[in-house]
Amino acid sequence: MQTIKQIVVSASLIVVALGVTGCAGMSNQDKNTAVGAGVGAVAGSVLTGGSPIGAVGGAAVGGVIGNQVKTTK
Repeated sequence: MQTIKQIVVSASLIVVALGVTGCAGMSNQDKNTAVGAGVGAVAGSVLTGGSPIGAVGGAAVGGVIGNQVKTTK
């Protein structure tokens, strides 16, 4: 079971890393939403023992939080 969790976490991190590299034309709010969703998916998966429902729930919550984060330059 530990191996499956490691695979899920590794795959999620790779997807997040690849997704962030395609964010060149996005606004800061869009970038924050994408990063929040990725981090939330990984956290939700880890906290629920690799559950897909946990990953989806974490992505939803992380996306909302990331969307509401305001960055200044």
